[in-house]
Amino acid sequence: MTPSLSRRVVAEFIGTALLVAVVVGSGIQATELSHDVGVQLLANSLATVFGLGVLIALLGPVSGAHFNPVVTLAVWFTGRHTRGGLPLRDVAAYVLAQTTGAIGGALLADAMFAEQLLKFSTHDRSDGHLWLGEIIATAGLILVVLGLGRIGRTSLAPAAVASYIGTAYWFTSSTSFANPAVTIGRAFTDTSAGIAPASVTPFIAAQVLGAVLGLGLVTAIYGRPAPVRDEVAVPHGEPELAAS
Repeated sequence: MTPSLSRRVVAEFIGTALLVAVVVGSGIQATELSHDVGVQLLANSLATVFGLGVLIALLGPVSGAHFNPVVTLAVWFTGRHTRGGLPLRDVAAYVLAQTTGAIGGALLADAMFAEQLLKFSTHDRSDGHLWLGEIIATAGLILVVLGLGRIGRTSLAPAAVASYIGTAYWFTSSTSFANPAVTIGRAFTDTSAGIAPASVTPFIAAQVLGAVLGLGLVTAIYGRPAPVRDEVAVPHGEPELAAS
């Protein structure tokens, strides 16, 4: 049975809040314990990998563990002509829960480390090479998430998605935000993990462009998803992603 929308929304809110708390909190902890930027990034990325993996494993069976508006939109887009696809009502509820959860997670991390609350970040991230990094990071994320469904390996999502994000911390210039909700949430913390409000919109635009590129890669590699037959059960509002 598919969990109710209210339970799925709660899972998305909590999951995104905890994800941002991990990202911001580990960033604060890392800067307090070391002045070496490389060590700081290593600590931040490892905490994010482990935290994200646990959250996906724990909440995936409830909501699909999107924690990311572009993932939710990609799931909706690929499943819009299939039985059991994610309805637009659910998309709106997911995105709202993810965004408010991300803001709450940033404030929670600041509170835990006695940082000033409700202070916007002053960390400017406005540069073309950073936007390119976000495009690549987000395209890869969508390819991993939807690609696992196409090859019938969604059970690997906790390890595969978390591993990809951890890798993208290091190979992309932007350290792989790859998530509009997380980007907005990180604007609410004036710490090393923050992003200045003026940098948020270009980052989100790059992420949306990356998601479109990711969808194109999924289609190019796996083809279009096959329509779901009436007798096939589709859990949690996810589309059937078997290749046509």
